[in-house]
Amino acid sequence: MILFRYADPHLGPRWAARLDAGTAPLPGFTLDRWLNSATRSEAQAILDSASAAVTDNATPAALAPLESQEVWAAGVTYERSREARQEEAADGGDVYARVYRAQRPELFYKGSARTVVGPGTPVAIRADSDWNVPEPELGLVFTSGMALAGLTIGNDMSSRSIEGENPLYLPQAKVYDASCALGPGIVPFSEAAFPRASIRVRILRAGSTLFSGETHTDRIRRTIADLADHLGRSNSFPHGVILLTGTGIVPPAEVTLQPGDQIDIEIDGIGQLSNPVIRV
Repeated sequence: MILFRYADPHLGPRWAARLDAGTAPLPGFTLDRWLNSATRSEAQAILDSASAAVTDNATPAALAPLESQEVWAAGVTYERSREARQEEAADGGDVYARVYRAQRPELFYKGSARTVVGPGTPVAIRADSDWNVPEPELGLVFTSGMALAGLTIGNDMSSRSIEGENPLYLPQAKVYDASCALGPGIVPFSEAAFPRASIRVRILRAGSTLFSGETHTDRIRRTIADLADHLGRSNSFPHGVILLTGTGIVPPAEVTLQPGDQIDIEIDGIGQLSNPVIRV
């Protein structure tokens, strides 16, 4: 089952469950209510009470699967990410090697409904950057009590030229209009360990593959418990939070996104997130 948000032409944004047999609307279900749970059992009870019968085999176009939630991200969780940060850094990037080895993970605010888009909606590259890439990532959906409730796909768009100038420029490289995509929905998940899944990305330009890459969640250095513990320290998320877990796929230096490109990200068991590219 995958939970997805869509636009009802008469009622506005609504939620439904995509099942093998078709689409089941979830009347009264909201992500805010589901994730405003202290424990996984509370979240499961809300989800069970929202169950509905399949009414249609058609699947409406999905919106970004979030409401009041903030999106955060973890950096340098893969060895490949550490290498890429060091390669782009003007000063050699020793700080990223230290972060990769450190007990405390790198965590940063990525955005909210204002800056996050859903499937099929354009993601953006910055007009003041000449080196821009997607970062395909597994997203963890936590309740207000920092209990894992589900999984999604995230695209943490990044301006590598800005990020490489100075580590303190990270917020400008990461947070701007349409700088994050989520979708196609949320797969309920409550295991203690990351799902064993491959993550794939493909960049298309004029219908041809410009770049493709693949990694696996087994290569994430951090644990779910570690990331949840640090994100929840001195932070409260009354309607839950979505945390992107870092990227293990980084295109080579000669690859940079252009308006009109398309980004396809696929994670086993969750589906595919596709977005065209524009410049802002």
